[in-house]
Amino acid sequence: MTSAAPDLPDRYAAAVAEASSISHDADAAARRLAVVRAVWRHLGPTGVSWVGFYLAPAGDPVTELLLDCREPKPACSPIGMHGVCGQSFLGRTVRIVEDTRDLGAAYVACDPRDRSEIVLPVAFAEGQPTGLPAGVLDLDSHVPGRFGPADERGLRAVLGAAGIRVATAT
Repeated sequence: MTSAAPDLPDRYAAAVAEASSISHDADAAARRLAVVRAVWRHLGPTGVSWVGFYLAPAGDPVTELLLDCREPKPACSPIGMHGVCGQSFLGRTVRIVEDTRDLGAAYVACDPRDRSEIVLPVAFAEGQPTGLPAGVLDLDSHVPGRFGPADERGLRAVLGAAGIRVATAT
């Protein structure tokens, strides 16, 4: 399934330790940045090509997501709600895409080399007033099948260490 490095649990443990160094009392922007830096530093060598947050602008209904902090390069912004990030946000579901080529028009290709993706909807306090998340954490890879359940568990732990919760539907 995933072509991740065999030391993936150790890499996530290191990312959790790094992300936990920021106070949960820090503002949400500082906590997001700590997550991006920790994930990039420890998971970049495992085939992750990009990591970042997309946030929902104020207002209702949410019709697009805006790029926030990211590594290592800029990406598309704003992005519509038809892609994987928008679907994760609106459905409050974690999305793991083994091969982006299978998505057709439902894939927002910021980097045409990306072949797999994982997206987690996130909340920094209580989320949006509408009950939607505040945004998503998005990771991409040039390797098909790079992400799997171990990544979801690891990313949940990293987010939790920084005081950010995964905002999935109940």
